[in-house]
Formats: sequence, structure tokens, C-alpha cells
Amino acid sequence: MMPELGLVCITASKAVRYRTVTRKRLFQFDSSEQARMLRDLYADNLRRLSEAIEFCSNNQIRLYRISSALFPFADDVIGEKVLEEFEAEIGLVGARASHLNIRLVLHPDQFVVLSSDRPEVIENSIKILKTHARIFDFLRLPQSPWALMNIHGGKGDRAERLIQVIQALPDNVRSRLTLENDEYTYSSQDIFAVCQAANVPMLFDAHHHVIHEHLDTYEDPSVAAMLEAARSTWAVPEWQVVHISNGAEAFMDQRHSDYITVMPSAYRQAPWIEVEAKQKELAIKKLQDEWLFSNVNELTPVISEPPQLTPGKESDKISLLH
Repeated sequence: MMPELGLVCITASKAVRYRTVTRKRLFQFDSSEQARMLRDLYADNLRRLSEAIEFCSNNQIRLYRISSALFPFADDVIGEKVLEEFEAEIGLVGARASHLNIRLVLHPDQFVVLSSDRPEVIENSIKILKTHARIFDFLRLPQSPWALMNIHGGKGDRAERLIQVIQALPDNVRSRLTLENDEYTYSSQDIFAVCQAANVPMLFDAHHHVIHEHLDTYEDPSVAAMLEAARSTWAVPEWQVVHISNGAEAFMDQRHSDYITVMPSAYRQAPWIEVEAKQKELAIKKLQDEWLFSNVNELTPVISEPPQLTPGKESDKISLLH
């Protein structure tokens, strides 16, 4: 079975975009006008989510990471009330995704830190996760890692606190939660241990791994080993999700490159791969053409024209090798 590739939030073209509003602007108005503004924004973003799902279906992309800012201020009282008005419409969009066999996932923003020293930060993080879980419930997504909500470990040397907080989360949050290794604080081994203790799946990121371990290749044996270790934390191994990115200016650069030009050979065994590249759908198209559907045993670079899915800048030649 070939890996499925996933789109992260928006497209390089204008095909998938979302609206937002700042707190400063929203709170210039009285509560009735705030509700009207959010109602208009939520309706528009829901339509755009529906278009994103159709875009993925039309371009053979079976995984889509929903923007964590899809419904701004939905974790505030006024946003909660407006969101309730859209429960039925949100359900129809989720049903459409299921019908088209598009897997929907989420990566909450950096403000979600379940291992913080500050109780108010943990409380706010849980509130944010509850809001995302509520949206997933409205989308009629299963309360399982199929509809994952992925976070990082957060504060270092706080593994026990992280485990305790996770175990106390509401079922519709905890049942969807995954934890990802990062570049500096929680290594792959660290997060693997937390996932085992908290009984949640591990989402492995090969680029974070090589940066943390100061490796100069994705072919280091530890990459394949951690991919397999992470898979063991998934009750359904076929649901395993991993991330891939390349460094923008150098191999260990944490900034994302435009395209994926180096892919771990071990990722041939990854069921689902979220592609974290600046050129978004163009990067996915290039992977589909030059890695996914190429000869598995091909060891020489694949040279091609730039992808034609949508207009974009000319891509680098790709060598995806394995």
C-alpha cells in the first residue's frame, strides 16, 4: 500500500484560503455586532472548508489538516453561541468529507501547552482543545485518532505533569490526541515514553528528529527505528500519521523549504504523511509524480518539469531516491 499525502491548511494558490478577524477589531463593536461579524465569518470559512475538501478530492489528496483558526473566538462565550447555530451545517460538511474519503485532522496552535508551570496556561490550553473537539464532534468525526488533534510536549522536564493532564482530559479530547516530537525539548524517545505512559499515539516527525539528534541524513537507522516505535503506539497501525519537511537553506534548518527534495526511505512504510512545505499542493503534486508513483527501487534522481496542478514558481529538480 502506498502512503497517502496530506495538505496542511491552505494552498500555494488562492484555491484554499480563510478569513479571520483580530481581537482589537472585533471588540471595537457591541456584542450584537460582534455576533453578526462572527456569524458572517463562520459561514464564509465553513464554505471555504467545504471547498478545501473538494479540492483535496479532485487532486487525490486524502488527508487535510484543518486550520486551527477556522472559527476565531469559538472558545469565547460569544463565539461559542454563534458556533452552536452552525452545528447542522458543520455536520453536512463533515459528512461530505466522509463521503469523499477525506481524513480530517488538526494541529492546535502554540498556545496549547499541557505541561506548563502555570495552571492558567494549562486551563486555557484545555479550553482550546475542548473547543476543537466540539468542532470535530459537530463535523461528526469519530472520537479516535483517525480524527487526530496533534500537539507538542511543551515545557521540558515536565513529562509527569503532561501525562497527568492528558489522562484527566475529557474523552472527546483525549481519544483524539496525538503527541509529536520536536527539535529541541522532547526528543523522539522522550515523546515515545510519554505516549506509552499516557496511552496516546505518537506522531513522528523525521525532520524534527534529525535536528534534535544532530544527524546529517534521514537514512540514519534511528529514523526507521523511531518510525516503527511510533507505529507501535497506534491501536490501529494503518492510521499512523507522520510529518515531513525539509530545511529551507540547509539540511538541519528548521524553516520549511518550498518543496520536499529529500524523503526518508523509511517513509515508504508510513501510511499517512502530512507534507509541511511552503508550496503546499505543488509540493504534494511533485511527490505524487516523482516519489509516490515512481519505482520503489529507483535509486537515481527523477528529473521532471514543474508540477502543473496550479500556477507556481519553477521548482527545483527533485531527487527522492528510494
